[in-house]
Amino acid sequence: MSSTHHLPPEAAAGTLDEKTAARVEALIEEEEGAQNRFSGWIGYGATMLALAMSLFHLWAAWDIVPTTTLRFVHVGFALVLGFVLFPMLRRFRNRLMPWDIALAAAGAYVIWYLISGGDDLQDRAIFPEPMDIAVGWMLIALVLEATRRTTGPVMPVVAILFLLYGFYGNHLPPPWQHQGYDSIRMIPHISIGLDGIFGTAVDVSATLIILFTIYGAILQASGAGKFFVDFSFAATGGKAASAGRTVVLSSFLLGGPSGSGVATTVTLGTVAWPMMKRVGYRPDDAGGLLAAGGLGAIISPPVLGAAAFLIAEYLKIGYLDVLKMAIIPTILYYASLLFMVELDQARIRAERGGIDPGEGIEVEPIPVLLRKYGFHFSSLVAIVVFMVMGYSATLAVLYAMGVAVLLSFLRPEQALWPKRLIEALASGAIQAVGIAATCASAGIIVGVITLTGLGLKFSDIAIQAAGGSVVVTALYTALIVWVVGLAVPVTASYIICAVVAAPALTKLGVPDYAAHMFVFYYAVLSEVSPPTALSPFAAAAITGAGPYRTTLQAWKYTLPAFLLPFVFVTDPEGVGLLLNLREGMTWVDIVWQFVLAAGGLAALSCAAQGYARRLLAGWERVAFALAGLLMVFPALIEHVAADLVPYPHLIGLALAVLLLLLQRPRAAQGA
Repeated sequence: MSSTHHLPPEAAAGTLDEKTAARVEALIEEEEGAQNRFSGWIGYGATMLALAMSLFHLWAAWDIVPTTTLRFVHVGFALVLGFVLFPMLRRFRNRLMPWDIALAAAGAYVIWYLISGGDDLQDRAIFPEPMDIAVGWMLIALVLEATRRTTGPVMPVVAILFLLYGFYGNHLPPPWQHQGYDSIRMIPHISIGLDGIFGTAVDVSATLIILFTIYGAILQASGAGKFFVDFSFAATGGKAASAGRTVVLSSFLLGGPSGSGVATTVTLGTVAWPMMKRVGYRPDDAGGLLAAGGLGAIISPPVLGAAAFLIAEYLKIGYLDVLKMAIIPTILYYASLLFMVELDQARIRAERGGIDPGEGIEVEPIPVLLRKYGFHFSSLVAIVVFMVMGYSATLAVLYAMGVAVLLSFLRPEQALWPKRLIEALASGAIQAVGIAATCASAGIIVGVITLTGLGLKFSDIAIQAAGGSVVVTALYTALIVWVVGLAVPVTASYIICAVVAAPALTKLGVPDYAAHMFVFYYAVLSEVSPPTALSPFAAAAITGAGPYRTTLQAWKYTLPAFLLPFVFVTDPEGVGLLLNLREGMTWVDIVWQFVLAAGGLAALSCAAQGYARRLLAGWERVAFALAGLLMVFPALIEHVAADLVPYPHLIGLALAVLLLLLQRPRAAQGA
């Protein structure tokens, strides 16, 4: 049975040598858990179990399934598959041990108990029976173990610390103190009701996330990933000198079928690194750019990352609204990467006296590629079209899957006949197991937060510490989300911080959608921050660079774009970048915000790269950084020196233009 943590087909097709491929795969397993690969009857049975999970959720998307039943069954499948497919320890890999069977059976029993209890069980959650408590403890322990197996030990440890806070918080000093809760009050709240394990996160995982992972697996199986890489190389001429641009374009296109930052990084790295090396990219620079491109896969419409579905649910808005809000920030993220890439090319050209074009990659011309494989774009467009037509996100992705399967038969070698379709459906379900376990563990944390009132306490503490300043509160929030993201995956980081940190911003008058998009972007930034920096570490394994140097370079490439979310929350008109208009705003304001943001990101890119029209002196880098901040994050400058900078945007724009003009004479002399 294929592994979710296997290298993508494009990466495994012989472009990586065996040693490097093994290093990349070992790294992924270290972060996300080693997966069993069974053959024979056990492998067949595991595939059928995963297929059953996929088919159940496809049916649930089409028909009406009671909310509690859907959430219970979703977690049940995740528990059983988690124990069957992920070994307790690496040394037990590829063997189904007796305790795995026992834990899978326990998971099935717990879910049966919850479903069979029906409304009676829900009604007595306040006055539970002893068996309800016992089953609740079993469920919590099983969820934590399944999460440890699929995503590593950090998330369960964080969840356990929150449980301890729920039980013993009465011993803490104010303002963290609460009354303290015993098992009778806390365990049913977390394990039976819809405020804990089976809360919003699991609901979104069961209704949307799994459908999009299945959709991504279908796209991958039909050859969409390879087409998008080939299309990107063709669009940039297939030349080695264009390797950086190719990485940026293909990372955007691959976001849909890969659905994962690390999968995108590995797929691109295997193809693009040899070309990047030829034109003068240092290994750590190349790895940083590849990881930054992979990160873009998580924030790119129409699929985005799992956390984007949670935004829609928490805010009670349509997923199409979240897509709309992501459009301009995504364009600006990739514009920032392109600025960095162009500066890379200019710097390398200056250092080497010109770029060696080297050998490119032979790909078919764009018209030929589009004629043969252009249908792969259809299902991506179909998702948005169906939602615009008024269909729910679940039905839209369901119909888009049907479109992808039917269109695959246009190319006989990519047709999804039953065997390949079954493998794709099973693979999609397995990819959802780790996310479902993470969402369930996050539910434990959220359950404790809601029961103890920690979210409200925390927002009050943050606002008091920030002196009521939106700018300082935003800085604190970004730091909190980033620190939480160091320990847990993006989805969990967003869930925790949406409950804990976002309320502090909304209390200060920031629109709720802007606060949640801010938290989402900083949760994504944690993907390039150790110790969970899986994308940079995978890129480092491919390029042979040091993992931490590569992570620092990934920060360099992403930093300009991640100053952008401060515009959403600190500038009243900054919500224009989310395509939302406040009273008195027009589309002209949105265009102006876009121009300022793009100009600011370009200036910050020059500062980060130390290059504009030539190599920059130290003071020039500082001046470009200041110009960029004045355009992108003027509220920070105004907070520090309100009276000294009357028109920060215009001053920033003028400063950037002046700096570019000052470089002209020396550039001419150098020529």
